[in-house]
Amino acid sequence: MLYRKVILYIAMSLDGYIAKDEDNLDFLSVVEVPGEDYGYAAFQQTVDTLIWGRKTYDKVLSFGIDFPHKNKKCYVLSSSKTGHDENVEYYNGDIKNLIEQIRQKDGKNIYCDGGGELVYELLRHSLIDQMIISVIPHLVGNGVRLFKDKLPEQALKLTQSVTFPSGLVQLGYEKNSKGAV
Repeated sequence: MLYRKVILYIAMSLDGYIAKDEDNLDFLSVVEVPGEDYGYAAFQQTVDTLIWGRKTYDKVLSFGIDFPHKNKKCYVLSSSKTGHDENVEYYNGDIKNLIEQIRQKDGKNIYCDGGGELVYELLRHSLIDQMIISVIPHLVGNGVRLFKDKLPEQALKLTQSVTFPSGLVQLGYEKNSKGAV
């Protein structure tokens, strides 16, 4: 059985925010270029399971589009919802147990995306194997930070740094041999 990596694939503003107040994502449009997906489609071919926070899931549904990951197993972490809907299974247990259960089955990698609470819990428990962070050339000033205070110190290994004409810089990091991400 292949090891299923937990990969955080996310965008943030230059000052470290994944959303403005009221979960506003309009700053992401700064780098919208027709035909450019910044490697997202290729990345999606490497994953078959998603773990998202509930606010992220609700935000995607608010776009009025078909859920874009119907062909993948999707878990949404929620303290208030249980069961499932037509797209996802709600999960309110221990994140370590969920990752362990997923890894016991054959499959591709595990894609994690927002929000800040999910990222915090995954990093707090040293569960992220790889991060792909797209830095948007925009200062937001306030909102939802990607990295919360009081994370344990963690050493990373830079594996990728790609710049795009739009100004987006995509950084890739993995756990280094001396510790967790």
